[in-house]
Amino acid sequence: MFRGAAPATRYRPGMPAERQFAHDEHIVVENLQKKFGDFVALDDINLKIRRGQIAVIIGGSGAGKTTLLKILIGLDKPTEGAVFVNGVDIAPLGDRAMNKVRQKMGMVFQYSALLDSMNILDNVAFPLREHTRLRAKEIRQRVLDKLAILKLEGTENKFPSELSGGMRKRVALARALMLEPEVIMYDEPTSGLDPLSCRLVDELIVETRDRFGVTSVVISHDMAGALHIADRIYLLAQGRLVGEGTPRELVDQKTGLAADFFEASGIAAERLVEAPETGVKFRTE
Repeated sequence: MFRGAAPATRYRPGMPAERQFAHDEHIVVENLQKKFGDFVALDDINLKIRRGQIAVIIGGSGAGKTTLLKILIGLDKPTEGAVFVNGVDIAPLGDRAMNKVRQKMGMVFQYSALLDSMNILDNVAFPLREHTRLRAKEIRQRVLDKLAILKLEGTENKFPSELSGGMRKRVALARALMLEPEVIMYDEPTSGLDPLSCRLVDELIVETRDRFGVTSVVISHDMAGALHIADRIYLLAQGRLVGEGTPRELVDQKTGLAADFFEASGIAAERLVEAPETGVKFRTE
C-alpha cells in the first residue's frame, strides 16, 4: 500500500472532486471504507492503478471484491474515502455526471450478461444505440469490425445460446469496447469456464490491453490466471487489502496471507517462469 494518503473523509455533496496525480496514475483509491449497517465490507483500501496496467484484485468468497468493483465503476458509493478516475473523485458525482464517466468504462460481467432475445449484432450494438446518434448502417459496420478483431466473424446473426462460453465472453468484450473506453472492468471473467477456455480468456485480456491501450481491472479468485496476466495484484481478505505487488513480489513472500493464498491455490513452483515486466509469470501450457 502507498503512504502519505489524505485522511479519510465521509462523502458530502459539494466536496472538492479533483486532484492532480501523475499522468500514469489512472485510478487512485484512498482510505476507502464501505459499511452496510454495522457490517464493514471494505476497510481502509488504498491502491493505485496505472494507465495501461492489468491490475488483478483477487480474494476468496466474501473478501469484498464485488463490493469494491461496484464502487470503482460508480454503481455504489463508499461510506468514506475517495475514488479518483483521471484525477476526478467519482464518489460525490450525481447520476448524470457519473454516466459520463461510466461511458469511458467498459464492463465484462461474470456470466457475460448477454440478452438472450437479441442476436449477437444487436447485443454488441446496444451501447452505440443507447449513447450515440450514429446511423444504423454505421453502427452495423462498427459492430462487424469489432467482431472481426475478436475473431467472431460470422456470428452476428447467431444468438448467445448458440455460442460457447468462451465465445460469449468475446462477445461481451466486443460490447464493452464499443464506446472506446479507457478502462475495462472484468468481473470474474473465467468463472464457470473449463481450463482451456480460462487461459484463452486470460490471453484475450492481455491482447485487448495491448491492442486498445486500455487500463484493465480484473476481479478474480484464480491465482494462476492472476500470475499469468497481471502487472500488479491486490489481495483482499475480509474487506482489507492484505497484500499487493507484482507477481514476483507476491511469490517471494514466504509468510502471511499472500503465502497462504498461494499454498491454498496449489500453485506449483516449477510452473513459475521469469518475465521481464513483472518478474514472474505462471506457465499455463
